[in-house]
Amino acid sequence: MPSNAPLILFWTRYFNKPVDVAAIPRCSVLVEWTNDRRRLAESDAVVFHLPNFREAGDAHKYPGQLWVAWSMESVVNYPVMADAAFMRHFDVVMTYETGSDVWRPYLPQASWWEAARHAPIPPKTERAPAVHFQSSSFNKSGRDTFIAELSRHIAVDCYGRYRPNREIIGPDLGRQTKLETVGRYHFCLALENSIALDYVTEKMFDPLAAGTVPVYLGAPNAAAFVPDNSFIDAASFSTPAELATYLRQLIETPPAYEAYLAWRSNPLPEKLAAQIASLDTPPLCRLARLVTQRLTQHGAGQPPGKPSLPFGGKAFLRTRWRRWLAARRGRSM
Repeated sequence: MPSNAPLILFWTRYFNKPVDVAAIPRCSVLVEWTNDRRRLAESDAVVFHLPNFREAGDAHKYPGQLWVAWSMESVVNYPVMADAAFMRHFDVVMTYETGSDVWRPYLPQASWWEAARHAPIPPKTERAPAVHFQSSSFNKSGRDTFIAELSRHIAVDCYGRYRPNREIIGPDLGRQTKLETVGRYHFCLALENSIALDYVTEKMFDPLAAGTVPVYLGAPNAAAFVPDNSFIDAASFSTPAELATYLRQLIETPPAYEAYLAWRSNPLPEKLAAQIASLDTPPLCRLARLVTQRLTQHGAGQPPGKPSLPFGGKAFLRTRWRRWLAARRGRSM
């Protein structure tokens, strides 16, 4: 690696594991990636995974260094992302929010949409109209109450580790088995674990790929991330009972139901297609490009000066204490 290539350091883990820098795709701009904290002083940019923000407290910030806040998790579940006093220490934001410096949404790439549009629609063979997959107990959206009430009015088959009432029969091949299962139902409950602007996850996109209709509860602007008339907005109904009535009406009126699948025969809306095209470059490569641009604008190399401790002495000591405890227990942090 040339000595003048910018160095980008991942300071925190990605949840419970160090970032696998060897798996980062080759980018058109030349940078070096590392998760070796001993190289902090020479790093041009330092990336912090915000769900692991408690690991950030002992990081010193060197003059001219870019700090990157990275997360794909909902701001509702990790309110530190909305804490102005905390976020002011970062120069670059890389999240699912459309206003981020590096936008990293769950929105699939163009090849995914092409495959979804041309895949056959599976026959709807299950007796229950709706299916739901859930493995986490996170419930900031009220989805537990929603499912319980909806299930009083229409049958819902629930799979996953969290409160299932059905199990996969035969070998479970992960996402492939999930999509095959979802495709046998008229509707899939796509319920986010929290409701936040722009937070539209695979819960919306998996049913579209499977050839069924998502019943979505989540981001109020979810329609911006999918083709027109491709999902049912649960929040537009006064009660789950009213929603259940509508779902039954769709099943009893095949043309009305099929209208929700018609998007597969049409080009994607121009604005959505443009958003998707902007994601062709992998997100970390877009980060590398932005870091390179900013270093060029402000001059390569770090100016002289002493490093600061942005989160203060108490955070430094707490973080070092947690690292010591983790090391004593044989775990990395």
